[in-house]
Amino acid sequence: MEMEFKINEFEGPLDLLLHLIKESKMDIMNIEIEKITDQYMAYLDSQEKMNLEIASEYLVLASELIEIKSKLLLPNVKLDEEGEEVEEDPREELVRRLLEYQAYKEITKELQKREEIRSQIYTKIPENYSNYCDGKVEVKVEYEIDDLVNALKNYLLRKQESKPVNTKVTVNEITVSSRRHDIRNILKKKGRISFFELFPIVSKDYIVATFLAVLEMAKSQELVIKQDENFGEIICEVLGNE
Repeated sequence: MEMEFKINEFEGPLDLLLHLIKESKMDIMNIEIEKITDQYMAYLDSQEKMNLEIASEYLVLASELIEIKSKLLLPNVKLDEEGEEVEEDPREELVRRLLEYQAYKEITKELQKREEIRSQIYTKIPENYSNYCDGKVEVKVEYEIDDLVNALKNYLLRKQESKPVNTKVTVNEITVSSRRHDIRNILKKKGRISFFELFPIVSKDYIVATFLAVLEMAKSQELVIKQDENFGEIICEVLGNE
Protein backbone atom coordinates (compact mmCIF):
# COMPACT_ATOMS: atom_id res chain seq x y z
CA MET A 1 0.00 0.00 0.00
CA GLU A 2 1.53 3.26 -1.12
CA MET A 3 1.21 6.11 1.41
CA GLU A 4 1.95 9.84 1.15
CA PHE A 5 3.37 11.88 4.00
CA LYS A 6 3.69 15.56 4.69
CA ILE A 7 6.95 17.09 5.82
CA ASN A 8 7.06 17.98 9.51
CA GLU A 9 3.59 16.49 10.02
CA PHE A 10 4.61 14.41 13.02
CA GLU A 11 5.93 15.46 16.40
CA GLY A 12 8.18 12.43 16.76
CA PRO A 13 8.61 8.76 15.89
CA LEU A 14 5.85 7.57 18.24
CA ASP A 15 3.50 10.12 16.71
CA LEU A 16 4.28 8.73 13.25
CA LEU A 17 3.80 5.17 14.48
CA LEU A 18 0.40 5.97 16.00
CA HIS A 19 -0.63 7.58 12.72
CA LEU A 20 0.38 4.49 10.74
CA ILE A 21 -1.50 2.20 13.14
CA LYS A 22 -4.63 4.35 12.87
CA GLU A 23 -4.45 4.59 9.07
CA SER A 24 -4.00 0.82 8.81
CA LYS A 25 -6.90 0.27 11.24
CA MET A 26 -4.78 -1.97 13.45
CA ASP A 27 -5.45 -2.90 17.06
CA ILE A 28 -2.78 -1.11 19.07
CA MET A 29 -2.72 -4.07 21.46
CA ASN A 30 -1.97 -6.45 18.60
CA ILE A 31 0.29 -4.56 16.19
CA GLU A 32 1.12 -6.24 12.88
CA ILE A 33 4.80 -5.51 13.34
CA GLU A 34 5.95 -6.59 9.88
CA LYS A 35 3.40 -4.40 8.09
CA ILE A 36 3.95 -1.39 10.35
CA THR A 37 7.74 -1.69 10.06
CA ASP A 38 7.54 -1.65 6.26
CA GLN A 39 5.34 1.46 6.34
CA TYR A 40 7.63 3.18 8.84
CA MET A 41 10.73 2.45 6.75
CA ALA A 42 8.89 3.70 3.66
CA TYR A 43 8.36 7.02 5.38
CA LEU A 44 12.07 7.34 6.23
CA ASP A 45 12.96 6.39 2.68
CA SER A 46 10.65 9.13 1.32
CA GLN A 47 12.39 11.69 3.51
CA GLU A 48 15.80 10.64 2.20
CA LYS A 49 14.61 10.92 -1.40
CA MET A 50 13.56 14.51 -0.70
CA ASN A 51 17.02 15.17 0.78
CA LEU A 52 15.50 15.89 4.18
CA GLU A 53 17.46 15.30 7.34
CA ILE A 54 16.01 12.50 9.45
CA ALA A 55 16.15 13.08 13.22
CA SER A 56 18.13 10.49 15.14
CA GLU A 57 15.12 9.41 17.27
CA TYR A 58 13.34 8.24 14.08
CA LEU A 59 16.32 6.04 13.26
CA VAL A 60 16.42 4.67 16.81
CA LEU A 61 12.79 3.58 16.61
CA ALA A 62 13.42 2.09 13.17
CA SER A 63 16.13 -0.13 14.64
CA GLU A 64 13.78 -1.12 17.49
CA LEU A 65 11.07 -2.11 15.03
CA ILE A 66 13.51 -4.22 13.03
CA GLU A 67 14.69 -5.88 16.26
CA ILE A 68 11.11 -6.67 17.33
CA LYS A 69 10.37 -8.00 13.85
CA SER A 70 13.37 -10.36 14.04
CA LYS A 71 12.44 -11.54 17.56
CA LEU A 72 8.97 -12.49 16.38
CA LEU A 73 10.57 -14.84 13.86
CA LEU A 74 12.35 -16.72 16.66
CA PRO A 75 10.90 -18.50 19.71
CA ASN A 76 11.16 -16.24 22.78
CA VAL A 77 10.51 -18.45 25.79
CA LYS A 78 11.38 -17.67 29.42
CA LEU A 79 10.67 -19.33 32.74
CA ASP A 80 8.18 -17.79 35.17
CA GLU A 81 8.42 -17.83 38.98
CA GLU A 82 7.03 -21.38 39.10
CA GLY A 83 9.52 -22.61 36.52
CA GLU A 84 6.93 -22.85 33.75
CA GLU A 85 7.85 -21.85 30.22
CA VAL A 86 6.20 -18.57 29.16
CA GLU A 87 6.46 -17.05 25.71
CA GLU A 88 7.19 -13.32 25.88
CA ASP A 89 5.77 -10.88 23.36
CA PRO A 90 8.58 -8.59 22.12
CA ARG A 91 5.92 -5.98 21.20
CA GLU A 92 4.86 -5.49 24.83
CA GLU A 93 7.26 -2.64 25.68
CA LEU A 94 6.47 -0.81 22.42
CA VAL A 95 2.73 -1.08 23.08
CA ARG A 96 3.19 0.34 26.58
CA ARG A 97 5.10 3.34 25.22
CA LEU A 98 2.50 3.95 22.52
CA LEU A 99 -0.37 3.86 25.04
CA GLU A 100 1.45 6.31 27.31
CA TYR A 101 2.14 8.64 24.38
CA GLN A 102 -1.48 8.39 23.20
CA ALA A 103 -2.71 9.35 26.68
CA TYR A 104 -0.26 12.26 26.73
CA LYS A 105 -1.59 13.50 23.37
CA GLU A 106 -5.20 13.37 24.59
CA ILE A 107 -4.34 15.32 27.73
CA THR A 108 -2.44 17.88 25.65
CA LYS A 109 -5.46 18.37 23.36
CA GLU A 110 -7.74 18.92 26.36
CA LEU A 111 -5.33 21.43 27.88
CA GLN A 112 -5.12 23.29 24.56
CA LYS A 113 -8.93 23.51 24.40
CA ARG A 114 -9.04 24.91 27.92
CA GLU A 115 -6.27 27.36 27.11
CA GLU A 116 -8.23 28.61 24.08
CA ILE A 117 -11.34 29.07 26.23
CA ARG A 118 -9.34 30.84 28.94
CA SER A 119 -7.75 33.16 26.36
CA GLN A 120 -11.23 34.56 25.67
CA ILE A 121 -11.68 35.56 29.31
CA TYR A 122 -10.29 38.90 30.40
CA THR A 123 -9.91 39.84 34.04
CA LYS A 124 -9.33 43.15 35.73
CA ILE A 125 -7.89 43.99 39.13
CA PRO A 126 -10.66 45.25 41.50
CA GLU A 127 -10.78 49.03 41.88
CA ASN A 128 -12.31 51.47 44.32
CA TYR A 129 -15.26 52.83 42.33
CA SER A 130 -15.60 55.82 44.64
CA ASN A 131 -12.75 57.39 42.62
CA TYR A 132 -15.12 57.70 39.67
CA CYS A 133 -18.18 59.20 41.32
CA ASP A 134 -19.26 62.12 43.48
CA GLY A 135 -21.28 61.69 46.66
CA LYS A 136 -23.35 58.68 47.58
CA VAL A 137 -24.12 56.21 44.84
CA GLU A 138 -27.02 53.80 45.22
CA VAL A 139 -26.39 50.43 43.62
CA LYS A 140 -29.60 48.79 42.51
CA VAL A 141 -29.59 45.13 41.65
CA GLU A 142 -32.21 43.66 39.36
CA TYR A 143 -33.39 40.34 40.78
CA GLU A 144 -34.49 37.20 39.06
CA ILE A 145 -36.87 34.83 40.84
CA ASP A 146 -34.06 32.26 41.21
CA ASP A 147 -31.96 34.83 43.12
CA LEU A 148 -34.74 35.37 45.65
CA VAL A 149 -35.40 31.63 45.97
CA ASN A 150 -31.72 30.93 46.70
CA ALA A 151 -31.54 33.78 49.19
CA LEU A 152 -34.64 32.45 50.98
CA LYS A 153 -33.21 28.90 51.04
CA ASN A 154 -30.02 30.13 52.72
CA TYR A 155 -32.05 32.16 55.22
CA LEU A 156 -34.21 29.16 56.17
CA LEU A 157 -31.12 26.97 56.60
CA ARG A 158 -29.68 29.51 59.03
CA LYS A 159 -33.00 29.63 60.91
CA GLN A 160 -33.07 25.84 61.15
CA GLU A 161 -29.50 25.65 62.43
CA SER A 162 -30.26 28.22 65.14
CA LYS A 163 -32.92 25.84 66.58
CA PRO A 164 -35.39 28.40 67.93
CA VAL A 165 -37.77 27.58 70.78
CA ASN A 166 -41.01 25.81 69.87
CA THR A 167 -43.72 28.15 68.60
CA LYS A 168 -47.46 27.73 68.86
CA VAL A 169 -48.97 26.77 65.51
CA THR A 170 -52.32 28.38 64.72
CA VAL A 171 -54.98 26.78 62.56
CA ASN A 172 -55.83 30.04 60.75
CA GLU A 173 -55.51 29.70 56.99
CA ILE A 174 -52.71 31.81 55.51
CA THR A 175 -53.44 33.14 52.03
CA VAL A 176 -51.46 35.17 49.53
CA SER A 177 -54.12 37.87 49.75
CA SER A 178 -53.83 38.13 53.54
CA ARG A 179 -50.05 38.35 53.35
CA ARG A 180 -50.24 41.09 50.70
CA HIS A 181 -52.51 43.02 53.05
CA ASP A 182 -50.04 42.55 55.94
CA ILE A 183 -47.05 43.60 53.83
CA ARG A 184 -48.89 46.72 52.59
CA ASN A 185 -49.54 47.76 56.20
CA ILE A 186 -45.88 47.16 57.14
CA LEU A 187 -44.62 49.24 54.22
CA LYS A 188 -47.17 51.95 54.93
CA LYS A 189 -45.72 52.32 58.44
CA LYS A 190 -42.01 51.73 57.77
CA GLY A 191 -41.58 52.53 54.10
CA ARG A 192 -38.99 49.76 53.72
CA ILE A 193 -38.20 46.41 55.35
CA SER A 194 -35.68 43.61 55.04
CA PHE A 195 -36.87 40.81 52.75
CA PHE A 196 -36.11 38.25 55.47
CA GLU A 197 -38.11 40.15 58.13
CA LEU A 198 -41.21 39.24 56.16
CA PHE A 199 -40.80 35.62 57.32
CA PRO A 200 -41.13 35.71 61.13
CA ILE A 201 -42.98 32.38 61.12
CA VAL A 202 -41.07 29.41 59.72
CA SER A 203 -43.84 27.21 58.37
CA LYS A 204 -44.44 25.92 54.86
CA ASP A 205 -47.81 27.68 54.30
CA TYR A 206 -46.57 30.97 55.72
CA ILE A 207 -43.35 30.99 53.69
CA VAL A 208 -45.06 30.07 50.39
CA ALA A 209 -47.87 32.61 50.84
CA THR A 210 -45.43 35.38 51.80
CA PHE A 211 -43.04 34.64 48.94
CA LEU A 212 -45.84 34.64 46.36
CA ALA A 213 -47.24 37.84 47.85
CA VAL A 214 -43.86 39.58 47.46
CA LEU A 215 -43.58 38.44 43.83
CA GLU A 216 -47.13 39.62 43.00
CA MET A 217 -46.53 43.00 44.65
CA ALA A 218 -43.24 43.43 42.77
CA LYS A 219 -44.95 42.53 39.50
CA SER A 220 -47.77 45.03 40.14
CA GLN A 221 -45.17 47.65 41.18
CA GLU A 222 -46.49 47.95 44.72
CA LEU A 223 -42.95 47.48 45.96
CA VAL A 224 -39.41 47.29 44.63
CA ILE A 225 -36.69 44.81 45.63
CA LYS A 226 -33.15 46.13 45.72
CA GLN A 227 -29.81 46.33 47.54
CA ASP A 228 -28.08 49.50 48.70
CA GLU A 229 -24.71 47.88 48.02
CA ASN A 230 -23.34 44.74 46.43
CA PHE A 231 -23.85 41.63 48.60
CA GLY A 232 -25.78 43.79 51.06
CA GLU A 233 -29.16 43.12 52.64
CA ILE A 234 -32.11 42.57 50.32
CA ILE A 235 -34.65 45.34 50.88
CA CYS A 236 -38.33 45.61 49.98
CA GLU A 237 -39.66 49.17 49.85
CA VAL A 238 -42.51 51.21 48.50
CA LEU A 239 -41.87 52.16 44.88
CA GLY A 240 -40.52 55.73 44.73
CA ASN A 241 -39.65 55.76 48.44
CA GLU A 242 -36.47 57.80 49.13
